[in-house]
Amino acid sequence: MKKEQHSNMKLGIPADEGQLELMFARGGPRRGAGRKSTGDTRKLSLTMSMEAWEELERRCDAAGSSRSELLRSLLEPALLADTNGKAGE
Repeated sequence: MKKEQHSNMKLGIPADEGQLELMFARGGPRRGAGRKSTGDTRKLSLTMSMEAWEELERRCDAAGSSRSELLRSLLEPALLADTNGKAGE
């Protein structure tokens, strides 16, 4: 006797007019899931000494934050202060 296999996908009700969605019975992408956006951003690649990298990791562990969060908290205030007329004073 053969067991019937059922698909893990089903056709979903359109969220937007004219758009069909495939929905997974288990797992798969879900609307609203995942890391929330921080707005319009650009990525940066950075090379650091091992000493600086280890200090970054230590500070991230102490603050309970990601490398991106910590670097953003250090860089953005300094960079944005320069754009508010404080540079060159």
